Amino acid sequence: MRIVDTILDKRDGRELSAAVINELIASYTAGEIPDYQMAAFLMAVYFRGMTAAETAALTLAMAKSGATVDLGAVPGVKVDKHSTGGVADTTTLVLAPLVAAAGVPVAKMSGRGLGFTGGTIDKLEAIPGFRTALSSEEFLANLGRIGVAITGQTADIAPADGKLYALRDVTATIESIPLIASSVMSKKIAAGADKILLDVKTGSGAFMKTPEQAFKLAETMVGIGTLVGRETMAVISTMHEPLGLAVGNSLEVAEAIDILSGAGGAPELREICLTLGAHMLVMAGKAADFAAGYRKLQELLDGKEALAKFAALVAAQGGNPDVVANRALLPLAAIRHIVASPAGGFVQSVDAARIGYAAMILGAGREYKGQQIDLGAGLVMHCRLGDKLALGQPLATLYTADPTKIPSAEAAISAAITIGPDKAARPELILGTVTAAGINMV
Repeated sequence: MRIVDTILDKRDGRELSAAVINELIASYTAGEIPDYQMAAFLMAVYFRGMTAAETAALTLAMAKSGATVDLGAVPGVKVDKHSTGGVADTTTLVLAPLVAAAGVPVAKMSGRGLGFTGGTIDKLEAIPGFRTALSSEEFLANLGRIGVAITGQTADIAPADGKLYALRDVTATIESIPLIASSVMSKKIAAGADKILLDVKTGSGAFMKTPEQAFKLAETMVGIGTLVGRETMAVISTMHEPLGLAVGNSLEVAEAIDILSGAGGAPELREICLTLGAHMLVMAGKAADFAAGYRKLQELLDGKEALAKFAALVAAQGGNPDVVANRALLPLAAIRHIVASPAGGFVQSVDAARIGYAAMILGAGREYKGQQIDLGAGLVMHCRLGDKLALGQPLATLYTADPTKIPSAEAAISAAITIGPDKAARPELILGTVTAAGINMV
């Protein structure tokens, strides 16, 4: 294969065979194809797209570019969950112990945050002592013993995706649905789950800004899963404001504990966890239908079984399970500042991306890979879409170790929240689902 011929074929809209795609990915992973040629190929894909068969072939080639995880020794149907990300998306911290408490093994490989999207690994590391770098033996042992394990994704899982993503980031080829879909699904397939549930976000705090884009991405990923023999389902959910109230690592852990213990937290965060979890139970054969799965999970929350499973997860990975009862054990930045409403009226819109950016300014997020973050920094929102506010009422509380960051973060919060005289309608949280059978609108 000559790489220049492959670039030419894709540039001119010709379909590539699986053999050509396999060789392309293997050669690039081995360092035999220079970045400038792969960048040209990515740009050709950006403009010409890929067929379903090409996208599936690309996904499998990336999944097989490194190690794969074998979960066969763990009994039961393993269902993996992936979210396309957003602001205050704390679902894994609630969902993993909740579903595990229902008897479905949850094996999660998660990442760190970059930009305004939070990373599950960063959040868990806010728990004193929590270890996110598990050996394969520890990961499988914990999964078999308590039914849940969460670890950082290693460099040998789908390494082709790591190389391609870094190149897409600097060549303006991020926003390509075949490339996004193959990136997500290659890691899910390599991680070894039997079935895959996707939470595809749309809105101001999501990568897919419109429902049309979100449904198209979901259809592509479900199609890949179907073609490679993994049952895959997608839930389309909105992110027109932060999903939870807390934005920042230790703050999000505290909110997850609130929801698991029934002590509070954003109702939307609880609802999305129950919805995703109910679908996972159906996929794993632990519930006859969605309604039965939803009821089961409500019972596990109300009975504190999910909270106990969270404490077991923390203890199994070296963390201090006392955080469940004592939030003061979590780090919290020393400087606190309240942002007050500049006017009375109703919250008409919230730019979730700006809220996430404010948290990043305060020290909770990264502007570049490898940057040190403050696990105790962030913010807590005190208003939601449609809320009525009085002049001077708190919009958010900011937490930081650096007082010089407060003015910029406060400006971002003020710019993110629009207040007006008319009450705004809250958007539906769940827009629909996508399965191999097609789209189901709510």
